[in-house]
Order: sequence, then C-alpha cells, then structure tokens
Amino acid sequence: MSVSIQQIALRTIELEAQSVSGLASFINDDFENTVTSLANCRGRIVISGIGKSAVIAQKIVATFNSTGTPAIFMHAADAIHGDLGMIQQEDVVMIISKSGESPEIKVLVPLIKHFGNILIGMIGNKESFLAKNANIVLNTSVEQEACPNNLAPTTSTTAQLVMGDALAVCLMELKGFQTDDFAKFHPGGVLGKKLYLRVADLYVNNEKPKVVSGQSLKEVIVEMTAKRLGVTAVVDKENNLLGIITDGDLRRMLEKNISIDKVKADDIMAGTPKTIGPDELAVDALDVLRKNEITQLAVTDNGKYLGIIHLHDLIREGLI
Repeated sequence: MSVSIQQIALRTIELEAQSVSGLASFINDDFENTVTSLANCRGRIVISGIGKSAVIAQKIVATFNSTGTPAIFMHAADAIHGDLGMIQQEDVVMIISKSGESPEIKVLVPLIKHFGNILIGMIGNKESFLAKNANIVLNTSVEQEACPNNLAPTTSTTAQLVMGDALAVCLMELKGFQTDDFAKFHPGGVLGKKLYLRVADLYVNNEKPKVVSGQSLKEVIVEMTAKRLGVTAVVDKENNLLGIITDGDLRRMLEKNISIDKVKADDIMAGTPKTIGPDELAVDALDVLRKNEITQLAVTDNGKYLGIIHLHDLIREGLI
C-alpha cells in the first residue's frame, strides 16, 4: 500500500473538517428564515430523508426533542406508503437529501406541498427537484466526499449533522432553554443526575453523627465508630453546627502525645467546617469536596445541622 493508513485517516479528517468550515458561507437569510419558521411552528417539526440522510434526520430529531423543540422522524419511503398521515396541519416539514433527486422524495414533495405545510429542504444540490420545490432551501453542499470514489456519504452527512446542530442551538437560544429545562428531558443516567440530583436526596440515607459541645473524647470516638462515616458534627443544645471532627483530627491529636482524659470535643474540632445546603446540587457538593480535598461535607440549613454527605455517596450515584 503506497499510502499509509494514517495518511488516509488524516485525509478523511481534513475533508470532513473542510465540509464543516464550508457551512459558514451558508449561514445566510435562508438559514435565518429556517430558524424563524421552526421557532414559530405551532405543531411539530417533521424531519424526513432516505438512506444515510434518514439516519442524520433521526439524530437531528433526537437533538431537537432533547432541547425543547418537538420533532418526529418520518422515513421518506414509509411516508409514501402510509406514514404521511403523521403530518398535521400546523407542522413544518424538513427533508434532508444530498441529491434532492431520490425517487421517493420526488413522490413525497408534491404531496407535502398539497397539504400546505412549510417545506424546508436541507440540500446538497441547489439545482435539484427538492431545491426547486422547497419553500426554504438550506444549503449543505460539499465539494467532495471523503470516500476515495467520491460516492459513499461522508462529508455530506457530516455537513448535514452540523447544520442540524446549528439549528438546534439557535432554537435553544431563541426559546431561552436553560439547564433546568434540559434536566426535565434528561432524567436518566449520569447527565440527568448532574442536573437534578440534590444533596437532600443523598444525605438523608446516611447516619447523622453528632456530639454536643463539651462531650468527652471517649464519647466522640464512640459516636464516630457507631455511625461509621469517619466524622462527627459538634453542635450546641439548639443543634447549631459549631464544628466538625474527622478521624484525621483524632489521629493528629493522639500524635501529640497529650493526656486525653480531659480532652473535649471542642478542643479538637475544626471550627469552620465546609458546609452545603440540602437544596444544592449533588454535583456542586462534589466540586466542594474536590477543591478542598476532603471526603465529607456537613449539611446545614440556616446553621442547623442536618447530616453528612460523603464522597462515597457521589461515587455510588456515578457522578465520579
């Protein structure tokens, strides 16, 4: 083989990158009209295609739905065999095609125009049947495919995918789609947990180690041993958090070789412990733990001690 595998891969990546950078020249009035039409749609966005373009259409549908723009996928071949019934009066239809000349699309386009829906064509050929019949043309032309025979959809589908992402992000901005909205549509997995899991969801499952100011070292050790979190809070009689004692604090105190008979909780506690509120995100608790290189945080509400959230809680939830 005269050309190395690495050279082939690099050439492919370069061509793909060129197809993406070339899209900048297509961000014009047609693109803006597309975004406006999608944003003003009172129904759903119906996205269709055939072949590899159909796969890209499905991905764009998924991105739209997860970012607050209701969308459905309609395969162009299935549409002319019954699925056309999914298009409602207020829907906007987008057809994705490189050639714009596929037989299925030539059958589908007149039917959609007869329904009166806005038709957007994401097209790689501005002289095509689809381009001439669409209400809005979204250009995704590429100079060549990365395929050595210039046949297999590669750079063209990359351009379609990126153009779809550009549409989705513009719609997010226009609709003011925020983190809380994102969390509603992503309740599962690590991403969802980062967006909605609260400290209150975790600390309540732990023991609540605490001693009252003035209690002895023995009582501190007994409490820490019984609750098995490697820490105990020190509170006053009104349950206000005064400090915290970790097993590290105990070890450092014992290393001083002092008489421990008269040692009280107040003598060894850290008086300014790191705390977090119950309504804070669990991922924010993780950030505090990492920045301070500690493994536990006291949970408080208006200074009142509620419990402990531990690094192990966050590991168990898969946030690390």
